Amino acid sequence: MEKDSFDLKAELKSIGMTQKDFAELSGFSTSTISTWNSKNKISKVGVNFLLILKELKEKNRELENLKNDYIKLLNIKS
Repeated sequence: MEKDSFDLKAELKSIGMTQKDFAELSGFSTSTISTWNSKNKISKVGVNFLLILKELKEKNRELENLKNDYIKLLNIKS
């Protein structure tokens, strides 16, 4: 069963990611990602999952910054 053609670079570009970003989030090397893409082993589901992971990491960073700001405010009031 052959899968429909999937353009990884175009899909990543549409969500503001590069193949390098994709590799970093997935934990695989860019050459592995390229090989999988050429063999049509990456799907839109995989890209969407990594987009969710990217958003979660960004939100976690934002929460960490808010926590640090709150700690600074507490230290100022002390």
